[in-house]
Amino acid sequence: MIRQTVARIDLGALAHNARAIRAFIAAPPGGRPVPALVGVVKANAYGHGAAEAARTLVVAGAAMLACADVEEACELRAAGLTVPILVFGPFSLGDLDAVFDADLTPTISTPAAARRLQDAAARRGVRIRCHLGIDTGMHRLGLRHDNLARTLPAVLAAPNLEIAGVYTHFATADTPGDELFARQCRNFESAGRTLAALGVTGCVQHAANSGALLADPATWFDIVRPGLLMYGVAPPAFEGRVAVRPVMSLRSRVAAVKGVRVGESIGYGGRFVARRPTTMAVVPAGYADGLDTRLEGRGFVLVHGRRVPIVGSVSMDMITLDVTGMPVEPGDEVVITGRQGDDEITVGEMARWVGTIPYELLCRVGPRVARVYEAAS
Repeated sequence: MIRQTVARIDLGALAHNARAIRAFIAAPPGGRPVPALVGVVKANAYGHGAAEAARTLVVAGAAMLACADVEEACELRAAGLTVPILVFGPFSLGDLDAVFDADLTPTISTPAAARRLQDAAARRGVRIRCHLGIDTGMHRLGLRHDNLARTLPAVLAAPNLEIAGVYTHFATADTPGDELFARQCRNFESAGRTLAALGVTGCVQHAANSGALLADPATWFDIVRPGLLMYGVAPPAFEGRVAVRPVMSLRSRVAAVKGVRVGESIGYGGRFVARRPTTMAVVPAGYADGLDTRLEGRGFVLVHGRRVPIVGSVSMDMITLDVTGMPVEPGDEVVITGRQGDDEITVGEMARWVGTIPYELLCRVGPRVARVYEAAS
C-alpha cells in the first residue's frame, strides 16, 4: 500500500541535469582539463533517495560519489555501488573499521583525525587514500589554510596515508560579488602554494559547489561537486545558467470536501475564520511529511491546474485548502510542488513563501512519504 502523499522522483531529469552540468563545464578556462563530476548524495540525496540517485548519476558520468558520513557511504556500498566514495564529515573511532571495510575515501580535517587513521591503517598493514579538507574561511571543519606549515608535516610524514585530494567549501558562492567568496578563493590558492612547498603534488583539487560552479570557472579545478543544482534547483542569482529540471515533485489527493459557514474556523488554533461560505478540501499531507507550518495563509498548491491557498493550520497529517467555486472531488490530484497543467510550484518558490532555503524543504520530506521512481530513459 502507498499513501496518497508521494514524492515522484524523475530519474530522467536527474540524468539530464548531470549531462547538462557536464556540458557546462566542458570548456574550462586556460585550456585546463575538463573537471570530473562528483555525485553528491548526502542526506539521502537531498531527500531524493541515495541509492537510486547514485546509480543514476554513475550511469550519467559521475566519477565519484560523496556523502556526509561513514554510515551514509556504507548504505551505498550495501546497495551495490562500487565507485569511489568521498566522506566529507568527521569520523570517530567507531567508524574506522567501516572506512577500511567499505573502501571509503575519508577526509582529514584535523591532525588528530590523521593520527587515528594512520594508526588504524598501520595495524592493517595497508595504505589508505584520503582527501585533505582545508578551512579557507567558513570555519567549520578543515585544517586552517594559514596554519598548514605547522599542522601538515606530521600528516604528510604518516607512511600509511596517501593524500589523493585537497578541497575546500565555500560559504557564500551563491551571492554574486561577495567578498568572503573572493577571500576564500584567494586563501585556497595560497594553501595550494603551501602544499606544493611541502611536497604535496599530483593530487586532485576541488572546491566548486553549485554556486561556485555557476559563478566562477576558476573554481572548477579537477573536480566539481554540485549538490542542489544536480537535483534541479539553482541558486536564485544563477537561475537559467544551466538548463536543469526539478527531479522531485510532491503530490497528494483530496481526501474530503466540505462546506464551512460564515464565522466558522478551520484547523488547530482556529486562526482562519470564514468570511464567506467556503468550500474546503482536506489533503492528507502535513508537517510529518515535510510541509512547513508557515505555509498556513502563505502557501498554495495546484488543483486542476489552478493555485488554491492553504488555509488553517498545517497539522501533522493534513492541510486544508480553500477551493470555493471549483468542481473539486475526493480523489482529485493535488500538486504540492511540481507541475500541473500550465502552472508549476517550485521548491524554491515555496522556500521563499516561508523564509527558508530549498535544501531544507527537500531534506524534510519525511520517510513515510513513498518515493516513486520514474526511470531514466
